[in-house]
Amino acid sequence: MVEKVAVITGAGVGIGRACALGLLARGWSVVLVGRREALLEATAADAGEHADRAVPFVADITAPEAVTRLFAAVGERFGRVDLLFNNAAETMPYIPTEDVEADDWHRVMGSIATGTFLCSRAAFRMMKEQSPRGGRIINNGAPSAHVPRPDSIAFTAAKHAVAGMTRSLSLDGREHGIACGQIDIGNVTPADRPQPAVLQADGSRRVEPTMDIRHVVDMVAAMAELPVDVNIQSVTVMPSAMPYVGRG
Repeated sequence: MVEKVAVITGAGVGIGRACALGLLARGWSVVLVGRREALLEATAADAGEHADRAVPFVADITAPEAVTRLFAAVGERFGRVDLLFNNAAETMPYIPTEDVEADDWHRVMGSIATGTFLCSRAAFRMMKEQSPRGGRIINNGAPSAHVPRPDSIAFTAAKHAVAGMTRSLSLDGREHGIACGQIDIGNVTPADRPQPAVLQADGSRRVEPTMDIRHVVDMVAAMAELPVDVNIQSVTVMPSAMPYVGRG
């Protein structure tokens, strides 16, 4: 079997961790990227018999030099990259627009928008030059890439930026065999706490429906394993009863 190589950012927790384990179980080699080594090592250990194909790599994806080192290491070890899953994201509490601090704005935009750009740029360069040429980029968007929640201007703006990058990468990648799509993920059932009540557009707070994270893993794997001449450009995976359509 031909080795398939994935790079997943934010692989120490949550969706990134679950998708890394899912791809490892499906035979992929996975570079686990994040800032906290202990969490990356724990993800690798949880892969069990597949742990030999999990490669933790500590990097701050908001730093250009760190991203350069990351993809240089991927190239040195594997010679190629077949999949980049841009998943890492800093968040912040829901805060009225007028109270958002500039530092929080830059932190959220840096991790989501800048991180997605830097990693995509590096993967794009490698995918254009490797043989066989091409690959796939999957961006973790959100329902907020289309319809915002109240008091979420930084996260909403960052995810709108991701949606724009997805389209640009998809267009620019056509002639190079590089496919790019976006997965917008609704409420996932928390592993370690009750689902909190969330502010709604009418000012009320509601505990919204959630879904098992395995449905996200299955969709990311389905996107990842398509041939590069076929693309899922955009997909939303969410609990059927979650407020989204008509959220406002």
